[in-house]
Amino acid sequence: MPIIKPYLASLRFTSTMGAGTGTGAAFAIAATSFTTDAGAAATAFPGTFAFYNLYVNGVLQAGNTSSITTTAITIPNGDAENASVSVLVEFVVN
Repeated sequence: MPIIKPYLASLRFTSTMGAGTGTGAAFAIAATSFTTDAGAAATAFPGTFAFYNLYVNGVLQAGNTSSITTTAITIPNGDAENASVSVLVEFVVN
């Protein structure tokens, strides 16, 4: 029988594409460029999580459109977007 963790929570971080650096496949937005739900500046993304969702301009993105570390999210070709486009990363942690 699988062990099911009884507690799940979400952590959300918001920013804009204009906060990113790099071009093409190397385009990334640093975790420190995001704010938390509490409005505080983020210092890092969670090190462990069940999964994460990426929303660009309010639209949920496919799972293969980004990669993430504790320090940044890489969104290939994100530099082609308008700088004011919103980016939301939601982590489901347990």
